[in-house]
Amino acid sequence: MKTPLLGRIALYLAAAVVVLISVYPFLYAVTTSFKSGAALFEPTLWPSSWSLINYISLFTVAEQPFGRHIFNSILVSMLVVVISLFIGVTAAYALGRIQFKGRGLLLTTVLSVSMFPQVAVLAGMFELIRFLGIYNKALGLVLPYMIFTLPFTVWVLTTFMKQLPKELEEAAIMDGCSPWRIIKDVFMPLLWPALVSTGLLAFIAAWNEFLFALTFVLDNNERTVPVSISLISGASKYDIPWGNIMAASVLVTLPLIALVLIFQKKIVSGLTAGAVKG
Repeated sequence: MKTPLLGRIALYLAAAVVVLISVYPFLYAVTTSFKSGAALFEPTLWPSSWSLINYISLFTVAEQPFGRHIFNSILVSMLVVVISLFIGVTAAYALGRIQFKGRGLLLTTVLSVSMFPQVAVLAGMFELIRFLGIYNKALGLVLPYMIFTLPFTVWVLTTFMKQLPKELEEAAIMDGCSPWRIIKDVFMPLLWPALVSTGLLAFIAAWNEFLFALTFVLDNNERTVPVSISLISGASKYDIPWGNIMAASVLVTLPLIALVLIFQKKIVSGLTAGAVKG
């Protein structure tokens, strides 16, 4: 049955509006990042002249080591992804393949942890980080970031793990494989779509996190990029460097766009498989 012409036109128009609303802010940030001086306040989207001064100044201002902040964000986000996936896969194997009393309640409890707002656990997490001696350190952010990356990772991987055929596990057990070898050699190759989707979402969450990074890190050299962008300032409170802010926003957004475009097929297949079945 063919869709009526009027319906297709309405669908295309709706899609165009959604794309415009989604893409325009980023497009505005990109074009503004190449403007300088009075051109920043001109009511035109396309700059009359292109300049890289905003990007150059980001990495030359000693008071705000933006390059170091990018490195901190990459390091923290990668560690969060690796630890979340390692714990998530092992927990998913236990919750998805091993029968024990209270398994459903435990899985629901794990997911419910992600429902708490960050500010609700801020004070307790602050005391814990100080007790562990990781306050004011970029690597100390890995622990609080696990609060909102682990529940989602465990939930998705557990749902995906339940779908894998039992015959594969039984054959591996007959061959004398240990639980760890079953996870590593049998299940891991089949879990790639789910691992990519959950890993990328964990990376994005850690990369964009602001409240914990602002609260638990005060040393300027240990900050991450979201806090770094918020602290970009001019010579006075009335002199806001919009060009630098836009340039920094573009730089921290491009890696996320690249990752999503590279892994988009695996993201869709992983999330769809975890949502439809189970």
